[in-house]
Amino acid sequence: MEDIKDPYELRVGVPSVELFRRLRTDAGLSDKAPEAVAIALPNTWHGVVLHHEGEPIGMGRIIGDGGTAFQVVDVCVHPAHQGRGLGGRIMAALTEELERRAPATAYVSLIADGPARFLYEKFGFADTAAHDSIGMYRSMGPA
Repeated sequence: MEDIKDPYELRVGVPSVELFRRLRTDAGLSDKAPEAVAIALPNTWHGVVLHHEGEPIGMGRIIGDGGTAFQVVDVCVHPAHQGRGLGGRIMAALTEELERRAPATAYVSLIADGPARFLYEKFGFADTAAHDSIGMYRSMGPA
């Protein structure tokens, strides 16, 4: 029986500024200013880039202070590759790193857009409203 090679490979790291912006917009997420991305990427606590036959098609990052607070961000997969469990592979890699390195008392948050909440629930994330808290955000751009 021949080995069937998995065409997908998850690599630890962060994409370039240009690739980060392309992966986000290809997946339907908002674009970010290149200057902001250039500042953000080196501050990633842990990141992964998903490749299909060598071509980057997805990513995910964890940001935070390394001790008390972390946030899962930028989890995305190109639409042509969605529905194959790849978001789960990205989340599994990020979650494994949190479990390996983050202190037990750390608070890990994320913002779930639409049906992505069902993916995140599989990794132990719960709606904050269940704990007398509500997730909030503020965008620094014009209203």
